[in-house]
Amino acid sequence: MNRKKVAETAGAGALGAWLAFGVLAGVVATHHHGAPLPLDQGLLTWSVGHRPPMAVAVARGLTVTGTGVVPYVLAVVAGLIAGRGARQRLVAVLLAVGCLSMGQSLRYAVMNLVARARPPQYEWQTHASGWSFPSGHTTTAALTAGLLITALYLRSPHGRTAVRLAVACWGAAVGLTRVFLGVHWFTDVVGGWLFALGWLGVLLWAAARLLPPRFVPGDQEPAPDPSEGPGGAPPGGRGPRDSRHEGRSRPA
Repeated sequence: MNRKKVAETAGAGALGAWLAFGVLAGVVATHHHGAPLPLDQGLLTWSVGHRPPMAVAVARGLTVTGTGVVPYVLAVVAGLIAGRGARQRLVAVLLAVGCLSMGQSLRYAVMNLVARARPPQYEWQTHASGWSFPSGHTTTAALTAGLLITALYLRSPHGRTAVRLAVACWGAAVGLTRVFLGVHWFTDVVGGWLFALGWLGVLLWAAARLLPPRFVPGDQEPAPDPSEGPGGAPPGGRGPRDSRHEGRSRPA
């Protein structure tokens, strides 16, 4: 794993996500004192008109996986997947659980700061509490999905694409159920996705820059070049000391 490249990519992604989140939060907070945007109202109206009982039951079953114990179990699984050995696994599990819990706490603070009202309660098809922006279920599921995808990439950079895609679809679907069930506006869900991306990027940047190499899953020391012998000299060839004598004539 190239730690410098990971840090640069994660830092750039985090910066972009936080900037977009800040703009969206500003729009949400100032638009007619938190009133829904036209896109929000249109998607809620569509959801209300397309709620067959089976779809509602599936959405309710899926939405509960975005809160409670399930995300923390999956975060532990992500740490166990990422690590190679007891020490790395312990560190990875602690980092994953810490990332999730700190992200939830920070999101809760932002939610109370923005203080956006939810859609009308008569449209709800599941229980909800608290303010609306950003969506808690969406943020938690997206963070958990990001941790799992990162762990799967560290373990197998060029494989398991289908599994990573399935995890990403789960994380996105949890957020969409919040709109379908009428307890969040769509921009709440977008805010949750951006928040999760920004927070995960910060943690990945910090891990790549600050953790000692022995604690970083996938961090390997470069293997020695087999074409070189000890001291960087080719096997059987002249080393740096020998090169100083090149061109000198032997005494007759």
